[in-house]
Amino acid sequence: MSKRINIVLPDRTLAVLDRVAPKGNRSQFISRAVLHFIGSQGKENLRERLKREAIANADRDLEMAAEWFPLEEEASEIAALPVKRPSKSRRRKTA
Repeated sequence: MSKRINIVLPDRTLAVLDRVAPKGNRSQFISRAVLHFIGSQGKENLRERLKREAIANADRDLEMAAEWFPLEEEASEIAALPVKRPSKSRRRKTA
């Protein structure tokens, strides 16, 4: 569904619109431009929020990493140990 609206644009903006939008397609062009702008602004706002949160939580994250590092080292060492498997003669035979 579409709605008709009236907008006022500066002469310079209208001149640019007339150069880039084919005749009769102003509405479609403006619609796509508005949706693109809103989409890119939303992504930019999200990036900014993530950046602020990362900076605000940096100290907490470093402390947490320092706490867990020894445990991760130990787990890595355990994972690197060879696994002992029973020899063929010790395996149970299934019938």
